[in-house]
Amino acid sequence: MKFERLGGLIAAPFTPFHEDGSLNLELIPRYAAHLAETGVSGAFVCGTTGEGPSLSVGERKQVAEAWVKAAPASVKVIVHTGHNCLADACELAKHAQEIEAAATSLTSPSFFKPGNIRDLMDTCALVAAAAPELPFYYYHIPSMTGVSLPVPDFLKAAKDVIPNLAGIKFTHESLMDYANAVRMEEGRFDVLFGRDEMLLGSLTVGAKGAVGSTYNYIAPIFIRLLAAYRAGDLVAAEAEQAKANEVIGVMIRYGGLPAGKAIMKLMGVDCGPVRLPLRSLAMQQVEAMAQELEQVGFK
Repeated sequence: MKFERLGGLIAAPFTPFHEDGSLNLELIPRYAAHLAETGVSGAFVCGTTGEGPSLSVGERKQVAEAWVKAAPASVKVIVHTGHNCLADACELAKHAQEIEAAATSLTSPSFFKPGNIRDLMDTCALVAAAAPELPFYYYHIPSMTGVSLPVPDFLKAAKDVIPNLAGIKFTHESLMDYANAVRMEEGRFDVLFGRDEMLLGSLTVGAKGAVGSTYNYIAPIFIRLLAAYRAGDLVAAEAEQAKANEVIGVMIRYGGLPAGKAIMKLMGVDCGPVRLPLRSLAMQQVEAMAQELEQVGFK
């Protein structure tokens, strides 16, 4: 099966919550407009940044529906369906097809884990088959799932078994594995890069698209990076990557995902708190982080 590739920057949106922890679906149209205005080409919903594992199946359906309804034509919605219960993952994939999302994606189960390529392939095949009309992306993120099986080996095994296998969401540091996946069969697969702080490195080995959390709030920096690289101006591209990494460094120092949500609030898109076991930043932390962000030129 042939599918349109997902190119450019794809944001991984935060799931908006009210202060009591309930879904704030009313914010999503404004959020989608914000992404479109900053040049983002897609939204990868209910993934790591979206706290997907902390949402019920019903909540994940509501979030996916809200994004598909709100997103303008320029922003494609990819629905993450990963779940430790594969029946629930299949239900989420089927639902994504019913609401006409652009694609589905799946992390490996992370409690009982596939121990070899065949088990991973069969797991992905089961869920991909629940949404056969949509392109399917295996979401490779060993830091969260503990599954570090080589992506090129998975693609070799799965390419003729999963008809709607479109590619990989690759969130890992191995540029060798990434490059091998990109080059496979003359670029047959759409391999989206998922480490924002290494985007420039991924471009040098063939990346055409990327998924990341910081594209929620510093997409313009990365769009300038992409333009500079494509124009052959490596010095300018390096400068933009360094600028982005200064912001990323502050975000990491203040706790990662919760800090990212706080940054969205500073930008006027208040996505609310995070859910336990994550912890939202205290006001004093937000104020200190805002000062550090200002020092590195973030506004």
